[in-house]
Amino acid sequence: MHIAYSALQNTRRPNPSGTTITASDQLSIRFKAYQSACNKYSKEIAAIQKYIPGWVPAYPVI
Repeated sequence: MHIAYSALQNTRRPNPSGTTITASDQLSIRFKAYQSACNKYSKEIAAIQKYIPGWVPAYPVI
């Protein structure tokens, strides 16, 4: 039910600084966080890929 509710929400959300975050801004933020997490855990990812070739962490969804 949460998925359906979040899909119906307005894409412009206020943030604490008073400006709004658009859907494209949110996607950009999620992608940068994904890249940062992959960089941080690159050794762990490489260890997993020894046993599961081609494995990558799941990409964030909106």
